[in-house]
Amino acid sequence: MTQSGATFDAKLAASLAPQVLGTLMRRFGDIVAAEDAVQEALIAAALDWPHKSIPQNPAGWLMRVASRRMVDNIRSESARRKRESEWLENQADAVAAEEYPDPQRDDTLHLLFLCCHPSLSDASAISLTLRAVGGLTTNEIARAFLVPEATMAQRISRAKQTIKTSGIPFAVTDAERGTRLPSVLHILYLIFNEGYASSGESLQRPDLAAEAIRLARLLIQLLPANAEAEGLLALMLLNDARREARITTDGLLVPLDEQNRSLWNRASIAEGVALLTRALPRGAVGPYQLQAAIAAVHDEAQSYAATDWPQILALYDLLLRIQENPVIRLNRAVALAMVEGPRAGLEALALLLTDTHLKHHHRLFAVRGHLHEMLGEKTSALQDYQKAAALATSIPDRDYLVLKAARLQL
Repeated sequence: MTQSGATFDAKLAASLAPQVLGTLMRRFGDIVAAEDAVQEALIAAALDWPHKSIPQNPAGWLMRVASRRMVDNIRSESARRKRESEWLENQADAVAAEEYPDPQRDDTLHLLFLCCHPSLSDASAISLTLRAVGGLTTNEIARAFLVPEATMAQRISRAKQTIKTSGIPFAVTDAERGTRLPSVLHILYLIFNEGYASSGESLQRPDLAAEAIRLARLLIQLLPANAEAEGLLALMLLNDARREARITTDGLLVPLDEQNRSLWNRASIAEGVALLTRALPRGAVGPYQLQAAIAAVHDEAQSYAATDWPQILALYDLLLRIQENPVIRLNRAVALAMVEGPRAGLEALALLLTDTHLKHHHRLFAVRGHLHEMLGEKTSALQDYQKAAALATSIPDRDYLVLKAARLQL
């Protein structure tokens, strides 16, 4: 049974790809072949669905086609004995027969853990999983890691080959989940960030943010006593609560100090605060809990002026003790400027101008421009805004910065 009159839905097919890939990897255990098969199935859907309409169960259709491609590809490599062929047929039929699994056994979450493979470095595992699970392009992942696209393409390619030649099975035991959890949390964090502040033509990609939140909820079901998993979900919810206020009807960025707080999602804020309140007393506080605490201070303030900046500055100081990171130092400089004045913030930013990652990042110069503007130093502010606009990787960020520069020239 099909949906008559429908055309190929590229977004629908792409959203189902991680689920199909996870099922194939669970059945066959070969990431390179599985990814190739999924790509072939997506191409087949693009050719087939416009003429025959979208299947009632598009995920099952993609699974069936991709699993048959796996069988065909394996057969083409070498002649198989009869019993091996029968085993492949049984596996393909089992995959094709599967409906979407219930939330307690989601193959996308399983795929996420599988990609955090022990043969890979953390950076390679995260890059590979952003591609397989998050559906991000190589360019988007490169921007998240602040490296050239060519470098990221090589990293992902090497990661696939490393897994293929390692000989380590794709099964994930309970003990291995604990080992792989930090990478899993970081992956979800990056997927959410790309959805919340996209590096592409749109300011936001709500589908990516929603998928990261969904997977974080599943992760808490799997590991209900993990405080950092709860902290991460709290962080996502507290940031996502501001989504409607972050963009105008014309698609322009609205900074935090200008947002209409009545548009913030109070239900998401309440859930995030409740998660954080439950997580904090459980023991050692991790970076996601601290970032969630910072987001909670922002969300619970009645106005930007009423924000408890000294508390935010203290939280950033705690965060830096456990996670040295130039982006955290950049954010801390903003809090420092709000507590001790813009000149103190500029002095803190001066130390970041030679940082390998940040010296070419638009946010560093956008913040510098804002602080110079606060001091009435229009020429310096204009120069910083113009440089930030030239470095911006998303169109909404660039347009906002161009507008800021233009206003200074009036």
